[in-house]
Amino acid sequence: FQIGETYGSHELVGSYVNSGQLDAQFDFNVYDAIMKILCDDASFELFVDVVEKSMNTYGDHHLMGNITGNQDKGRSISYFGGDLKRDEDSKLAGWTREIGYGDEEMAFKKMAMMHVLNSTIPGIPVIYYGDEIGMPGGNDPDCRRIMKFKHLTEREKELKSEVSHLLKLRSSSMALLYGTMSWDEISENRLVYSRKYANEVVTIYLNKSKYNQEFKNDGLKFILQPYTYKILKDNS
Repeated sequence: FQIGETYGSHELVGSYVNSGQLDAQFDFNVYDAIMKILCDDASFELFVDVVEKSMNTYGDHHLMGNITGNQDKGRSISYFGGDLKRDEDSKLAGWTREIGYGDEEMAFKKMAMMHVLNSTIPGIPVIYYGDEIGMPGGNDPDCRRIMKFKHLTEREKELKSEVSHLLKLRSSSMALLYGTMSWDEISENRLVYSRKYANEVVTIYLNKSKYNQEFKNDGLKFILQPYTYKILKDNS
């Protein structure tokens, strides 16, 4: 399996994914959409548009890499918490100051939401090392800090456990691996979508508003707090 790295339009990226060429590439377009949604408060409609275009370009069931970041980007979690600004030179920032989280609670909530999106849409979740625990940093070389394996904080432990659960859920779910995609609710701050394979349906609910939101599933009502999610699995 070979996965490549080309930055550009869907058509440019897809031109390298063919028989006898690459099996897949990093889907930077999905990454960019998630960053705009979680950092710039863009609508979930942007995410839906980009995912649909990826499916139209690479196929409904493709192997494109849904990335959390890479060696040429500032750390996502530092953007999510606001310690790294979207309009600043993130490489210079890494050289001139210590980059952390900013709003730590919000940083970890948004990092978890990125993992949820990457793990439940078509494609393969690709985690840049350290993003499973929320390592902060600026751009290269600050995004290449030594991996932290020990003495994790409570938030780092919680995120690692959350990511582990998401990946186990994905690997054990035919719907998340091979299922069809349906968009059940799309708005600026609310998103509900489902993956279905045979009798298995997995539904993902996300709230990125500043307020609690009520959702419904087959008569069940539940509340999602700001920047949280819920995943429900039905095998009936």
